[in-house]
Amino acid sequence: MEISLEGKVALVTGASRGIGKAIAKSYV
Repeated sequence: MEISLEGKVALVTGASRGIGKAIAKSYV
């Protein structure tokens, strides 16, 4: 469960940094 939790945190962090920007650009 620790690996799963870390994976989710990594996804959230990555989303807010890289994926978030990419999605924002695609919507804008």
